[in-house]
Amino acid sequence: MAKRVSVADAKREFSEIMSRVALKNERFIIERKGKPMAALINLKDLEKVEAMPEGNGKKGLLAAMDAWEDYPQLERLVVDIYSSRQKSRDRRVKSLK
Repeated sequence: MAKRVSVADAKREFSEIMSRVALKNERFIIERKGKPMAALINLKDLEKVEAMPEGNGKKGLLAAMDAWEDYPQLERLVVDIYSSRQKSRDRRVKSLK
C-alpha cells in the first residue's frame, strides 16, 4: 500500500523517500492540501504501467481480475475477511467453500 506524504514533507525528505522507493520498493502518494496529486514509484513498477495497453477494452471487474496477479496476497485477504464476518453475530455469511 502506498504511503501518503505532503508536498512539504516530500520536498524536505526527497532523498530519503527516493531511496526507499528505489531500494525497498515502497510507493508514495504526494498530496497537496490533502488531495492526491502525484505518485512516486520505482522503475520496475513504471515499466509495468507503461507496458500495459491503454485501451485493452476491459473495464470494471474484468480489469480488476487482470490486476489480481500483481497481488498474490489478495486471496488470503478475502479469506480473512470472510472468516471475520463469519464470527460476527449480527449477520450470516455463507462459506467460501
